[in-house]
Amino acid sequence: MKKNIKICTLILFLSVAVACNKQNNHDETIENIHDGHKHDENDEHDENDEHDENDEHDENEEQIVSITESQAKALGLKIDTLEMRSMSEYIESNGQLEVPPQLVASVTAYIGANISSIEVIEGDKVKKGEVLAYLSHPDLIQLQIDFIQKWNELNYIEKDYQRQLKLYDEKINSGKEFQKIESEFLSLKGSVEGHKHKLKMFGIDVSRILQNKLYNKIPIFSPISGYVRFVNIKIGQFVQPSTELFEIVNIDEIHADLMVYEKDINKISIGQKIRLQLESQKELHATIYSIGKAFEQNPKAIHVHADIDKKEGILLPGMYIRGQIMTNNNLTLSIPENGVVKENNKNYIFKLDSKENTNTLEFELVEVRIGKINNGYIEVKLLNSLYLNNKFALNNAYYLYAELKKGEAEHSH
Repeated sequence: MKKNIKICTLILFLSVAVACNKQNNHDETIENIHDGHKHDENDEHDENDEHDENDEHDENEEQIVSITESQAKALGLKIDTLEMRSMSEYIESNGQLEVPPQLVASVTAYIGANISSIEVIEGDKVKKGEVLAYLSHPDLIQLQIDFIQKWNELNYIEKDYQRQLKLYDEKINSGKEFQKIESEFLSLKGSVEGHKHKLKMFGIDVSRILQNKLYNKIPIFSPISGYVRFVNIKIGQFVQPSTELFEIVNIDEIHADLMVYEKDINKISIGQKIRLQLESQKELHATIYSIGKAFEQNPKAIHVHADIDKKEGILLPGMYIRGQIMTNNNLTLSIPENGVVKENNKNYIFKLDSKENTNTLEFELVEVRIGKINNGYIEVKLLNSLYLNNKFALNNAYYLYAELKKGEAEHSH
């Protein structure tokens, strides 16, 4: 009996020990699980901190792209400072290039004669007084002979006049006789002076023909400096004094002549700036200096004249032009549209950052704020005012951006 009680007590003790051991193992397992979760959270937190630091580092790091000068030339890359432009409202107009009337000359002959030679062709640059052509005709020879005869007659009558004057002063001859010789003398003197001026207009040296050295041809001179716009004669052609032989035009003061419609007249004023566009040429800028006071009827518009600020390229009278008259002269920084690249809702341009004495052009990606878009240009605001005088790539921004990203990809590998 006592032996059975001992056995039961031993079994009960062993059961309690086993149960306590299982509980301890369960508690340890739960603690380990919690510790594992804590470790994972710490690891994740550390990874996030490291990731944020890397992102911050990448964002602040300068982004530079390099291309060679030969690449830039092949791309037609334009590099310059940002342009100050008016991005405000404007009036559309059109017209043509013109020169003031005092700088256009129509050259005619002074006398009916034949063309013996032509010394210029269309497009030639000439100076005032330069010979354009030569005329010849028998009448020219006769004109010189007549002058010589009248000159000799004048010398003879002048001597007779001086003699009659002396006799008249001494009361020897009558006043009637003196008045007659005086009239003949003054009349002939006037005729000789007229012939002399006429010959000088023909380019004839009077002192030479008085030595019996006659001209068999006379020159036609250019009345102004400029360019020969057209030649309207042929060798051997007989021309009348009214025949237009040449036209000379001086383009030094060429200007824009635009037509502004009636509805826009109250918006224009002297001093306003104009952007001019010619076919296949660089944009020009002009300033209004004169506004017409009478309407053209077809179409009903007035002439607006503007001085071209900086004449570049080929500018010829009659060239068609389109103009944008700025109604507000406030200027802002701007860049051509293809000089801006957009990425992740941000806008960037490329600042030239080259080192000296190298054949490599380096550009830094610079963030900007953009504004109005007008006629192919975008208003930009630099976030760093120190870049105001720097040069930038004015086109091929997306090409440079692609090169930048390609370089970053290669670097990461």
